[in-house]
Amino acid sequence: MREYLLTLFTTAAVTYLLTAPVRKFAIAAGAMPPVRARDVHREPTPRLGGIAMFGGLCAGLLMAAHLTHIKDVFHSGSDVKALLSGAGIMWVLGVLDDKWGVDALVKMGGQMVAAGVMVWQGVTVISLPVPGYGSVYVTPMQGTLISVLLVVIMVNAVNFIDGLDGLAAGMVCIAAMAFFLYSYRLLYGYGIEDAAPATLFSAVLIGMCLGFLPHNLHPARIFMGDSGSMLLGLLLAVAAISITGRVNPDPLIEQTGSQRDAVHALVPIYIPLLLPLTVIALPLADLLLAVVRRTWAGKSPFAADKQHLHHRLLEIGHSHSRAVLIMYFWAALFAFSTVAFSVTETGRLVVLIGAGLCLLGIVVLLLPRFRPRAPRAVQSLVPPRYRDAEEPAEAAATAAAEGPATAAAALRVEDEALLHQLGSGASASGPRSGPRGGANG
Repeated sequence: MREYLLTLFTTAAVTYLLTAPVRKFAIAAGAMPPVRARDVHREPTPRLGGIAMFGGLCAGLLMAAHLTHIKDVFHSGSDVKALLSGAGIMWVLGVLDDKWGVDALVKMGGQMVAAGVMVWQGVTVISLPVPGYGSVYVTPMQGTLISVLLVVIMVNAVNFIDGLDGLAAGMVCIAAMAFFLYSYRLLYGYGIEDAAPATLFSAVLIGMCLGFLPHNLHPARIFMGDSGSMLLGLLLAVAAISITGRVNPDPLIEQTGSQRDAVHALVPIYIPLLLPLTVIALPLADLLLAVVRRTWAGKSPFAADKQHLHHRLLEIGHSHSRAVLIMYFWAALFAFSTVAFSVTETGRLVVLIGAGLCLLGIVVLLLPRFRPRAPRAVQSLVPPRYRDAEEPAEAAATAAAEGPATAAAALRVEDEALLHQLGSGASASGPRSGPRGGANG
């Protein structure tokens, strides 16, 4: 565990330190597209955050290659080499899209090329564990199609939820944490060496997200862009493929004593699409709803709109940060419930706890005006933007409801804050995102 934590922290530190220089580079390179109708932010914000993430990925893998136990992953197979090849292609494609824009069909073709390169180097589904039957081996063509499809679905699912500050990075981080716990248990709990690549990739993915989140939380100073969202989706897909179809249930049957117990232990990886459906169920549901909605309206499935789940949370009255936290809650509920179900001897307790948390989540969704605040005793320990003080725009809106005189005073406060921000921005090296910065949609 210490080696995986060291790899995680190295990845997070490098990603965090690289993000600020990358932001300046994005501003200098003009990677700040104008605000679109479907965006929730009000001012152009630099993208290309995926550059910092890719640097963190390389640093984490370089650190892991020199650690005693993890370095065996680099010599026992070609998973790491295939990952870097596919990630490099996907990252270059994303950088080009962030700067100049890439046609949707061209982008889809690039995603399939990246997936095909990884399949050619060995990252592919070999067999499918079927409950009550065992491993069913697939043909090379079937394995290629399943692997490419999984990569494309995961990449676009993560790309679709990149619409609010910190949303995509946070949800992928939650999914990677759940996946890390599961694959680590298979590796050291059952001694299945085929789970080692997935454990390493999950740890690196967690570090990439944690290192980028401080710069991407509301109000975001930089967006990850397609260079980041597609990279995160690819890593999550590779982690799933590297363990799905390679874990033989026979050793589990010998250790657990029965086929039924082995089936229960392997719940999250019985079918390749079951794992991503459980760990990022919300992004995939959003993706399917978007495709159906746009196709039904006679539009292209890749035509952007403002009807995603996070947009609808904003429409019913939730604040930006609250909408993100709600999405975090549901993502964690799906992901960790699946892992807990595979760990416990009976799933009844997990189902009851999950049902209770679902009820709690529904109640929170119905109270968009309720805004929890950090206790006053710990407010000095949290960033200023998360303390009890209202933002100038929120103070103006509150005062407008109270009376004209109070509204005018609040507007003066907002104007003074804006002038102060503009003054500080003029002396800085580049413009900063406004108080309502959002994600790239």
